[in-house]
Amino acid sequence: MTVRVRFAPSPTGMFHVGGARSALQNWIYAKQHDGVFVLRIEDTDAARNRPEWTEGILSALDWIGIERGTYEGPHYQSSYAADHSAAATRLYAEGKAYYCGCKREDVIARTGNQHSGYDGFCRDKGLGPGEGRALRFRTPDEGETVVEDLVRGKPTFDNKLIEDFVIARGDGSPLFLLANVVDDMTMAITHVIRAEEHLPNTPKQQMLWEALGHTPPVWAHVPVIVNEKRQKLSKRRDKVALESYRDEGYLAAAMKNYLMLLGWAPSGDREIVPWQVIEEEFRLEDVSHASAFFDVKKLRAFNGDYIRALAPDEFAACCAPWLQGTGTIPAPPWRPEDFDIQVFTAVAPLAQTRIAVLSEIVNYVDFLFLDEPIRDEASWAKAMKGDAAEILDAAATAFEALDQWSAEPLKAALEEVGMARELKLGKTQAPVRVAVTGRSVGLPLFESIEVLGRERTLRRLRSARAEL
Repeated sequence: MTVRVRFAPSPTGMFHVGGARSALQNWIYAKQHDGVFVLRIEDTDAARNRPEWTEGILSALDWIGIERGTYEGPHYQSSYAADHSAAATRLYAEGKAYYCGCKREDVIARTGNQHSGYDGFCRDKGLGPGEGRALRFRTPDEGETVVEDLVRGKPTFDNKLIEDFVIARGDGSPLFLLANVVDDMTMAITHVIRAEEHLPNTPKQQMLWEALGHTPPVWAHVPVIVNEKRQKLSKRRDKVALESYRDEGYLAAAMKNYLMLLGWAPSGDREIVPWQVIEEEFRLEDVSHASAFFDVKKLRAFNGDYIRALAPDEFAACCAPWLQGTGTIPAPPWRPEDFDIQVFTAVAPLAQTRIAVLSEIVNYVDFLFLDEPIRDEASWAKAMKGDAAEILDAAATAFEALDQWSAEPLKAALEEVGMARELKLGKTQAPVRVAVTGRSVGLPLFESIEVLGRERTLRRLRSARAEL
């Protein structure tokens, strides 16, 4: 048997990080077993589907290494509508499904309980298709349905507690449960790896597989991803869009590594490991049952470690989108013609040790490519008080007199300015840093001044002094 897995997202919004984790798990499982990864776009919700969401899915998969041309598909669920309808017709013809004209309020009126499931009222009425009549699957009255699950063992469901569920609406259009099963059959899917939230639907889908004469796939339900309050990640409440993390400057390698740790861990006391190790060691049987906390702070720290591990030329290349701007990344505050790659290359190693996401690079280097630095008012208010004016005057005089414009002489000159006033270097350099860079936090000051150059540095010191 050739292993065939599928990833089946709906193009109704940004690409969820939970979907990215499922895609990676399916991708790895297929690779481990010399199998096939199938991408199916479940696009039957015409009111919510948009072409840009489909492209977003494809580009997000590209970013995490599941690239177009390396998998089967994308197939589109809407293309299989005839198969869905044929399956519904077959189930009805074989007596495995029946038409029902009940509305929800009818069931509540009969049972007196707004939370109860369908009571089987139309089960034996022999109704045919008609306006407002949904098609319900006839579930077994007795016995149990056992789900063979690579993650959860053998979850068992009492059949009498599973209501006769709807598989096609009153207008004849199939529901997700049926369409999903028929597509998996059509595409010969052997393993379904998905989030735990789908587990309650699994006995129903397994019944449909068997009713349509097929052996159900091997199931694997991985833990749901939650936020710090242990709530399931929500698009409305939480930061869940993979594209947002990408455009903020998270590295694909860091994101992939982190996502795979949500419910699983590599061998040894380690978390940051090469992707090859993850591909070799990942086992669905080792995935935890407990919900997985998506810790953004931890992801950020992960990303910082990955950034620091880059070779200098790799780091510079990774920063390029934020130094230039793209269709989804805003342009930096400087004019394109004012950007100097040699200047950036000179300070890039200094920035590489300080940033956690690539978008932060702009605030670290913008002072080098602007006529005047962008002023942080809080930094200015804190630094430009007391003897700040005197320090700026003395610093400008000392710097102007230097024969060698480099970090060490610059530092020594400012230390002398401070010693003459019985000030430590940290206190002395505070107004100088804000005058030159606009902020109180940034790259090492003297290396920054060296790269900025004598003329621009002196001009900024004197300009700041004139405002005091």
